[in-house]
Amino acid sequence: MNPKVDAFIKRATSWRAEFEHLRGLLLDSELTEELKWCKPCYTWQGNNIVILQDFKEFCAVLFPKDVLVKDPKHLLKSPGVNSQSARRAVFTSLEEVRGREADLKRCVKSAIDVEKGGLKVQFKSTSEFEFPVELERACKHDSQLKQAFAALTPGRQRGYLLHFAAAKQAQTRESRIAKCRERILAGKGLSDR
Repeated sequence: MNPKVDAFIKRATSWRAEFEHLRGLLLDSELTEELKWCKPCYTWQGNNIVILQDFKEFCAVLFPKDVLVKDPKHLLKSPGVNSQSARRAVFTSLEEVRGREADLKRCVKSAIDVEKGGLKVQFKSTSEFEFPVELERACKHDSQLKQAFAALTPGRQRGYLLHFAAAKQAQTRESRIAKCRERILAGKGLSDR
């Protein structure tokens, strides 16, 4: 048991009972308890297997490589439309956690087996993401922007592509590109400081 996780659970007023139960379940496996990104994270040989998450409406158990995890009872759901690998189990009560405990244990065991097997998630390449026409146009007229965008890491490029493409109107996409220009020129990602 990690004392930093103790502190996290004490602060989790809304989901304390659920987290305590989930923690016990996870510590019963061969996982190591850590605190990463200010969240309880359970690892196997340094690899992230499960992360506990607290939200206003629910708490969740996130599996970063879930697309490879066997989940015959369909406990795990995608946290968003752009999630390529992570899935999570969402809970709104201790009774719900207890009711799905066997399914959750199977998912944890499968996730550990994925790590032991050295399996890797095959992510979409950056070229498979929508490249907005507005960004193409901006790069065509601004060679600095084109060069700087090409020099970004693939992850940073994907972050910008998703951000720009999420806007429904062309004017909004153009505005987002203009607002992000200096960050791109500086080699920074969308959420880099």
